[in-house]
Amino acid sequence: MVSAAVALGVSDADREVLERWARSGCVSHRVARQARVLLAACDGLANEEIARRCGVAPNTVRAWRRGFEAGGLGWLGTVAGGRGPARSLGAARESEIVSDTLFEEPPDGSACWSTRSMGERHGVGKDIVARVWRENGLRPWRSDVFKLSRDPCFEAKLVDVVGLYLDPPEAAAVFAFDEKTQVQAIDRTQPSLPMVPGRARTLTHDYKRRGTLDLFAALNVSTGEVLHQTRKRHTGKDVLAFFKWIDLHTPRHLDIHIVLDNLSAHKSKPVKDWLAHPKRARWHLHFTPTSASWLNLVETWFSILTRKALKHRTHTSVKDLEDTIDTWTSHWNQNPKPLRWTKTAEPIIAKTRRAQTALNRANKPATHH
Repeated sequence: MVSAAVALGVSDADREVLERWARSGCVSHRVARQARVLLAACDGLANEEIARRCGVAPNTVRAWRRGFEAGGLGWLGTVAGGRGPARSLGAARESEIVSDTLFEEPPDGSACWSTRSMGERHGVGKDIVARVWRENGLRPWRSDVFKLSRDPCFEAKLVDVVGLYLDPPEAAAVFAFDEKTQVQAIDRTQPSLPMVPGRARTLTHDYKRRGTLDLFAALNVSTGEVLHQTRKRHTGKDVLAFFKWIDLHTPRHLDIHIVLDNLSAHKSKPVKDWLAHPKRARWHLHFTPTSASWLNLVETWFSILTRKALKHRTHTSVKDLEDTIDTWTSHWNQNPKPLRWTKTAEPIIAKTRRAQTALNRANKPATHH
């Protein structure tokens, strides 16, 4: 009869994590097995019995118990120094793989290296290349979209808009305003199939265009409420009509501050003439820098609207599209969620300066002596 070992002491929170890892298909096999061994040790089973049930050696069970007692959950999955498979590449060859990934183009004209093509170049397996890339934070198949603003007043406009978000003036309503132009009413060529267990809903890959509209929206930064209109165009007269809509729905005792981009329609003569009237003294426009639409909070709301209401829906007409936008926005305004801006201007300015320096360095012609 094998005597049971002393039960492994573990807190309720740690045991819950161990139980989740033991049945998880996402953690590594080593971590899942260690979790099962430690759970059995928590129940007071003998080390030899745990080893038999989990398919490991009794000394392994003892070593894992000691490791958990010393390092807790953070110890699971670690490999002691000098253990595990030896690295098949030296530092010099790993450096060559990193250098080729960063500075060389694939000879077959591909846009980026794959693990297999890089492995063939250096005579190693794809898994070795994948490990080198992972350890050096390289993902050549990915690209991020960016554009630095060339606005000579970038920093001043940034400070103005961010200050308006973080410290709005008293007795004022701050709106983030923009147009989402050419919103298409997309109709599918065949009826969609509903979602059922084990299968997602379906949409045909091809579609029919049933017309477009322009969506005007002004997000109240403090409350999250949205004023909107759908129009056929976005001329200066359309912008003026929407400004009048904002003016009508804003209490008379509040000033109106509008964050908007540099579209020519926003600076058209009808708009300027209307704003110049003494009755519009409460109106203040704050223009974002050029190529900085990310600074306008209403763009985030447009993204939410598209993702939740428009992207996977079929519209047989512009009127149908209009009704969808009206309905969804109405429900949004019943329980509005303010979109909070949290970052101050200083780190943004520092980041853009670093990016400009890097861009200048990349575009600097090479000199040969």
